[in-house]
Amino acid sequence: MKTKRQAKILELISRKEIETQEDLAEELNKTGIEVTQATVSRDIKELKLIKILTETGKYKYATNISTSSLSNNKLVNIFNEIVIHIDNVDNFVVIKTITGSANAAAEAIDSLKLNGIVGTIAGDNTIFILARDKETAINIITRLKKILNG
Repeated sequence: MKTKRQAKILELISRKEIETQEDLAEELNKTGIEVTQATVSRDIKELKLIKILTETGKYKYATNISTSSLSNNKLVNIFNEIVIHIDNVDNFVVIKTITGSANAAAEAIDSLKLNGIVGTIAGDNTIFILARDKETAINIITRLKKILNG
């Protein structure tokens, strides 16, 4: 439940400008994940979320990713929990996740800053990664599978 909740938090903050812990708890409750403000507070600390200034002058939650500690990063742990299958077709990498988790997995992939990725698109349970070429797509799959296998 914790992994699913934290994946939903990452999805929500990537889609909406969420200013407070109370707002985040309310959004989680709307999706059917019942939480208290204290639980949200712990999740924010574990996910190492920060507040950033938006273009509208308000603050919102965002991820603060340190590439030097990715092996310990919560996003990578969530990636391991929610990815079901990785495959490629030519220079496209296709990743299947558990339902409702593709955005969190895509956030983890983006945080890796892998060379050769042109872009990622996440749906509900599928992620498409456009690589520069077929060889790069195979290298991306190799790297992601190493993460999945520890």
